[in-house]
Amino acid sequence: MPLSIIHYPHPTLRHKSQPIRRVDRELKTWVAEMFDLMYEHEGVGLAANQVDLPYRMFVMNPTGNSQEKDAEQVLINPVLSKMKGQQEGNEGCLSIPGVHADVMRAKTLHVEAFDLAGNLIEADLDGFAARVVQHENDHLDGILFIDRLSDGNLAEIRGLIDEFEVDFQSRLATGEAPTEEQVAKKLAELERLRT
Repeated sequence: MPLSIIHYPHPTLRHKSQPIRRVDRELKTWVAEMFDLMYEHEGVGLAANQVDLPYRMFVMNPTGNSQEKDAEQVLINPVLSKMKGQQEGNEGCLSIPGVHADVMRAKTLHVEAFDLAGNLIEADLDGFAARVVQHENDHLDGILFIDRLSDGNLAEIRGLIDEFEVDFQSRLATGEAPTEEQVAKKLAELERLRT
């Protein structure tokens, strides 16, 4: 079944993702689909739980340009460290489309992760790339950018967030959206397969 981007407040977005123990053809197919979805929706990053998968992995291309393949990265089981400085910047999220706000993030960081070939990736990042990595890594811990907003910034977009919650509740009532129990069962099965 093809992947699709899930929207807030879908329960998988709050699920703490599990480390990946092996890379196989299915995982590589998912990564390709994630890049396609990211570009289709004009994003610069996409985490596995945004496509309803419970794994510690995200794809990114800070340029947002599908032609710039050199800028594409797949980060499996990322670990962030040496986070320094602070910088505020505007963020959005493909799981909360149309909502943007200023978020405070570390200015620089060190990241270690694995690529699809099992190679260790290490990089010191700053600026926009560092922001993308922090945003996507938060997803893997069930944290959304709206959780990091100041009270004032959150108040400005509260009405938009409420609309997503009302929409999800109405889809839950008609059976179009999955219940927390259904999501938990699906994620547990997926975790058994790969972690």
